[in-house]
Amino acid sequence: MKSLMLAVILVCAMGSVCLAEGQFWVVGNHATETCDIVTSNPVIDDDIWFADGPYQSRAEAKLARSSIGACPKSDDRDDDNNKDRH
Repeated sequence: MKSLMLAVILVCAMGSVCLAEGQFWVVGNHATETCDIVTSNPVIDDDIWFADGPYQSRAEAKLARSSIGACPKSDDRDDDNNKDRH
């Protein structure tokens, strides 16, 4: 019985990790005065002043970024260079 419960806990933990992959967050960055889209859960620190998400696709994150008042409207650039930053 204990081994069955342990197996269920491990399966649930692995499922949670797998679900977190492929997600996107919008973060406000004080240092660059921009809102970036990142693929890892951001840590709020001195440079990162807010984070919004997670979103299931980059398109959803871009749409969300366009509706966030704190994000500069000129931030409609392609984020392929920033996709792995955090």
